Amino acid sequence: MKVILKKKVDGLGDTGDIVTVADGYARNYLIPRDLGTRADEGDLKRIEHERKLIRDREDKVVKEAQHLASRIDEFSCTISARAGEEDKLFGSVSAADIAQALCEAGMEVDKRHVQLEEPIKELGVYSVPIDLGRGVAARLKLWVVRE
Repeated sequence: MKVILKKKVDGLGDTGDIVTVADGYARNYLIPRDLGTRADEGDLKRIEHERKLIRDREDKVVKEAQHLASRIDEFSCTISARAGEEDKLFGSVSAADIAQALCEAGMEVDKRHVQLEEPIKELGVYSVPIDLGRGVAARLKLWVVRE
């Protein structure tokens, strides 16, 4: 019997998966516990249509992320900060500062996407990795200059 899972079932599948199970397992375990429902032709067509819509949305998001990544790769960002002798910053440049500079340049990037191992504490030129999710990454050329 084909069953559409309403909830994740260990060893069987995730929510929305269409699985083939023994008739007794479906009638006596999955359906009474509201873990799944019998899949008829109408349900199968509806599920396939919803999956196609989800794939299309995901493709659109990936294309937008790739476009943003190409813009970030070509972009050079400058952040000015107060620095003392020996080019040490009084504070530091954090992921939030970099995300804000990118947003001011018209590129919406969340601070969680900026992959700094630790805040920048010296003047100089840095290559900052930015992970946009879904396997899309970019590198930002960042100049930290004296204010």
